[in-house]
Amino acid sequence: MSRMNPVVHFEMPAEDKERIKIFYTNAFGWQMQQFGPEMGDYILVTTSEVGEDHFPKQRGTINGGFYPKSDNNSPHPSVVISVDDINESIQKVKKAGGKVFGEPVDIPGIGQYVSFTDTEGNRLSMLQPSSGM
Repeated sequence: MSRMNPVVHFEMPAEDKERIKIFYTNAFGWQMQQFGPEMGDYILVTTSEVGEDHFPKQRGTINGGFYPKSDNNSPHPSVVISVDDINESIQKVKKAGGKVFGEPVDIPGIGQYVSFTDTEGNRLSMLQPSSGM
């Protein structure tokens, strides 16, 4: 049996970044970190305390983010799956009938990231964490 790859992150689109930050902070106590245009105006969401490795300390919890809702981005929530080898996993996704969008991009200090759709049209992403994570 091959190794299972866990869900490590979630992502959701947002039309109004201030409104979404206020909602989730007030409703659930989540912490928000707003990035600028160089990072696509992404909002990093902390739902659970993280360690030095940037991953949640509490087992079974994940953190996430919000990205600007647009015609170029998925209008639906997504999950990010951790993989050991992103290039090998790209081939597995394709062989299983999925479609990969472009080439992996490097997220400094985090790892390599690429989005894909499964056989049902659900959009997800894969992350190969940087060494040391």
